[in-house]
Amino acid sequence: MNRRALIIRLSPWLFTIGLVVIWEAACWLFEIPVFFLPPPTAIAQAFVEFWRPIWRNSLFTLTTTMIGFGLAVGFGLLLGLVIGWSRTIYSGIYPLMIGFNAIPKVAVVPILVLWFGIGFVPAVLTAFLISFFPIVVNVATGLATIEPELEDVLKALGASKLDIMRKVGIPRTLPYFFGSLKISITLAFVGSVISESIASNYGIGNLMLQAQAQFQVPLIFAGLVALAVEGIVMYWAMAVLEARMTRWAQRSGFAQN
Repeated sequence: MNRRALIIRLSPWLFTIGLVVIWEAACWLFEIPVFFLPPPTAIAQAFVEFWRPIWRNSLFTLTTTMIGFGLAVGFGLLLGLVIGWSRTIYSGIYPLMIGFNAIPKVAVVPILVLWFGIGFVPAVLTAFLISFFPIVVNVATGLATIEPELEDVLKALGASKLDIMRKVGIPRTLPYFFGSLKISITLAFVGSVISESIASNYGIGNLMLQAQAQFQVPLIFAGLVALAVEGIVMYWAMAVLEARMTRWAQRSGFAQN
């Protein structure tokens, strides 16, 4: 491993450590009250003191997020293929999807509570509702942007529309699809936390709400850090999956920039 590659690999850790040091120094230098902005040491202390509820609620949030995300992947991929298959379907469904996506999901949670009660199911469905749209858009875009000239050539060679979709459209869509997973997984966490904050007795969202009521600001920030760690890990997992599945679509010079 050369020096440049080592620096690139270490840069996230160096930037994070630098941010923590600056944050800690600013809190002490400007005497910022803990209830306004706790220093990293106070947040770390909250992790040690409340590690059991943080761990338990983090697992709940991760579970609801991954189930909702899994549903979003399956439904988004299927709907994206259907929309990208036909321009008529694309023109008919796409405006409805845009309108639905424009609705704040926090406004949908009370409806889900009326239908399914508080707890696990609304969190899963909120994660699903907020994360499937990018998958649908990217898959449909990948199919809808096949060059007309290429389609004409393939049809002239005897390929059916299904052949074009299987052998050209779907492989072409893979970079779009795996790229959308990185966006959707972070949105799924947002959906779960929104629902947990409104209609659940478990999860990081509920934990932060209880901490807010008790003015335990370091615990609130500890919950935020726990969410950030989960989001980074899952984003990294999606990035690794994208790199393995779409290596052929990566530019040869990308790793050198």
